[in-house]
Amino acid sequence: MPRRFLANWSALKPQVIAILLDHFVSEAPLFAGGSAHGIAVPPEDDLAVEERAEDAEVIAAINELLETRVRPAVAGDGGDIAYRGFRDGVVYLTLQGSCAGCPSSTATLKHGIEGLLKHYIPEVTEVRAA
Repeated sequence: MPRRFLANWSALKPQVIAILLDHFVSEAPLFAGGSAHGIAVPPEDDLAVEERAEDAEVIAAINELLETRVRPAVAGDGGDIAYRGFRDGVVYLTLQGSCAGCPSSTATLKHGIEGLLKHYIPEVTEVRAA
């Protein structure tokens, strides 16, 4: 019978959080290029939405909300969110990490993130996965 290693989570938690925070602060990518679970991952440039200069103020407000309110919540579940663009009232986002394959990801985008962005930024009419 294999020997099991039991650890006290309260002792490990600060170390795990420190490692994760160091990684996020370094702004290193979560995954190397290539594929995840056999699915080809397109380059980030292919996912970007062409934006207009007159939307710069709205885009800054969207990014601020994503960084301060959405990203910490998504990271708490082991995921991340990437802004892909804003065009004609539609915000394009990509859920990454454990959120990418989560069955609740559509609900997170449509009911959670979309509601938050629409509440604070009237120009936002919809959130779509990119």
